Amino acid sequence: MTNRLRNQIEEEEEEKKLVVEEKPAKEFPDNFLTQFFTKGIFNAEAATRALPFVLFLALLGMIYIGNRHLAEKNIRDIDKIGKEVKELSWDYKTTKAELAYKSTLTEVAKRADTLGIKESLQPPQKIEAGEAKDEH
Repeated sequence: MTNRLRNQIEEEEEEKKLVVEEKPAKEFPDNFLTQFFTKGIFNAEAATRALPFVLFLALLGMIYIGNRHLAEKNIRDIDKIGKEVKELSWDYKTTKAELAYKSTLTEVAKRADTLGIKESLQPPQKIEAGEAKDEH
């Protein structure tokens, strides 16, 4: 007894097999750029040799960009601090002017009058050391 079912399945599979046609690989057109990049200076071997230099240039570019951002940030900070210094200078000048005005004789007399203190009408007297010794 032969296995007819197995033989039938194998025959059907052979009939169902599709023939796959292989397409030929496309070649690049023969122009200046393809010749330059494949046969000229820039080919795969030259590109791999130049890779460390290209990475070095990329690193220098990133450092340059970072340095530029840092410099611009410092300039903005300097401008901000300069504005603060100007504002504090204006505050100092106004406070100094107010102090000079409030320390005048008339302003001090007005403030002392509100406290009940009156201005002396006699000029101050000078006490000499010789007179103080004689009295004791």
